[in-house]
Amino acid sequence: MMKKVLALLMSIALVVSLAACGGNIGTSKEGSNSSKTVETPAASGKSIVVYFSRTGEQDKFGVIEKGNTKIVAEIIAEKVGTDTFEIVPKNDNYPMTFDALCDVAKEEQSNNARPEIKDTVKDFDTYDTIYLGYPIWWTDLPMICYTFLESYDFNGKTIVPFCTHEGSADADTQKMIQDAVPKATVKEVLAIRGQDAQNNQDEVKKQIEDWLK
Repeated sequence: MMKKVLALLMSIALVVSLAACGGNIGTSKEGSNSSKTVETPAASGKSIVVYFSRTGEQDKFGVIEKGNTKIVAEIIAEKVGTDTFEIVPKNDNYPMTFDALCDVAKEEQSNNARPEIKDTVKDFDTYDTIYLGYPIWWTDLPMICYTFLESYDFNGKTIVPFCTHEGSADADTQKMIQDAVPKATVKEVLAIRGQDAQNNQDEVKKQIEDWLK
């Protein structure tokens, strides 16, 4: 009789043990499948190229009809296949001559100005990644770009900056953008020489392709 009871107890224990192991395997497998389907916001969401650019007299190569940053922005938008938005001043009083523009840019910076923007980005909340383009003015972003950064909620969004310059490179503007929108993720800046944007676009396209990788 005792042997029968012991045999019955061992059978029950074996069944319970197998059931427990089966539950663990099922949970592990389900967790593995779930992790494979997770996508990052940048991969699954929309993106937009936003840029500020100027025409007129340049320091090293005369008068231009299309802004350096606009040229770069259009190349990026074409390669990424995304929307674009140009930051245009509501009251465009920027001079077309180089020295006068430098003076205005310096004054805006000294006053920490926030020039108004003419239009707004429609459905901004639907964009997860913002490619932000700007020229370097006095080793900083133009003040109107700060207007843009302060006009929207960048919480959880990714900013991918690019700039045009004539020797200052990115001027540490990644940090400046990050300070302005601390809840966003700000990527490394692509810095393109303005002369290349105007006269060597094949090289610019190569730089952009490498950067986008």
